[in-house]
Amino acid sequence: MALKTLSTFLSPLSLPKSKFPQHLLTTKPGLVLCEFSRSQKSRLPADESEGTGAAAPSPGEKFLERQQSYEAAKIILKENKKRKKKKDNAVKASRNVASCYGCGAPLHTSDAVAPGYVDPETYELKKKHHQLRTVLCRRCQLLSHGEMITAVGGHGGYPGGKLFVTAEELREKLAHLRHEKALIVKLVDIVDFHGSFLSRVRDLAGSNPIILVVTKVDLLPRDTDLNCVGDWVVEATMRKKLNVLSVHLTSSKSLVGVTGVISEIQKEKKGRDVYILGSANVGKSAFINALLKTMAINDPVAASAQRYKPIQSAVPGTTLGPIQINAFLGGGKLYDTPGVHLHHRQTAVVQSKDLPSLAPRSRLRGISFPVCYVHNLTFYHYGYYLLHPCCYC
Repeated sequence: MALKTLSTFLSPLSLPKSKFPQHLLTTKPGLVLCEFSRSQKSRLPADESEGTGAAAPSPGEKFLERQQSYEAAKIILKENKKRKKKKDNAVKASRNVASCYGCGAPLHTSDAVAPGYVDPETYELKKKHHQLRTVLCRRCQLLSHGEMITAVGGHGGYPGGKLFVTAEELREKLAHLRHEKALIVKLVDIVDFHGSFLSRVRDLAGSNPIILVVTKVDLLPRDTDLNCVGDWVVEATMRKKLNVLSVHLTSSKSLVGVTGVISEIQKEKKGRDVYILGSANVGKSAFINALLKTMAINDPVAASAQRYKPIQSAVPGTTLGPIQINAFLGGGKLYDTPGVHLHHRQTAVVQSKDLPSLAPRSRLRGISFPVCYVHNLTFYHYGYYLLHPCCYC
């Protein structure tokens, strides 16, 4: 078979008569295109087709434009990295500063009435022996003896004494969480579920996984079916469009449900730090103490951490900074965090000296009133205070 060359696919064009012989005159014909080539040619962008006009950018201008965009993107990425590094350094610096193990306030010797104050002699002695992590400030000592000392301002109802930190500043101390890989344990008060829920918790936690823990279930009436309460909590959480790993009903007083939370934390922690998050006065410090007490049975690290556990108090804003606790044997730290202050809660409008008398300490009781033949309207109350009605068939 003869080898085909390019001339095989060419055909001479018919030319008009001239003085030169016709067999000596040929014109270079166009290349024959297949259907695939024609379709690819028709799909070329408008700026690459013929007839773009004088206003179309030249290849050099396109190259310069791409280079400028690339340089601008590099500058933005560099600024973002610099900003993130600055935040990380600030967080690391705040963690390296010696703080009170009871409230998380930085230790100092300047202002005797400010949180974190320690008398100079004790401070120098502990500093000399590298034991500042074991110091309890004067405010925490007074709180542990029942004194009601408010340190957070910005909410109505608080006495007009000297206030040292605002609720917004406490919230800023949690802003680094969204940039860290951590496990979040979010606490909600069953007595004020919707008021203490923190619907915008993702603004603080970012995309980190969340375990939902409902506290103070020991205050529910004796005949309460906890399975029904758990189903209601799951349904309410789904309505609020919050994805959580699991839901736990707990009591820091009777230690109900704490073992299940510990198992879930150990399963999902995976070497990450664990942060206890929630609104003010939801019971974070009490929950951590119950957590350490239960873990200390089998974990010597948690047993040693019980010596320096956070202070519990009815005062909103007892915890003023993140408190690092070495509670896990397999790596990772446990952090108690400042409570998020919400303006609609009782703690924001009632003076701190009246909060202990309003805090329920025994089981709630229900009083039913018949409103028709088949319905009862039940009010749950503590003392003289009605909490909320529930309608049962």
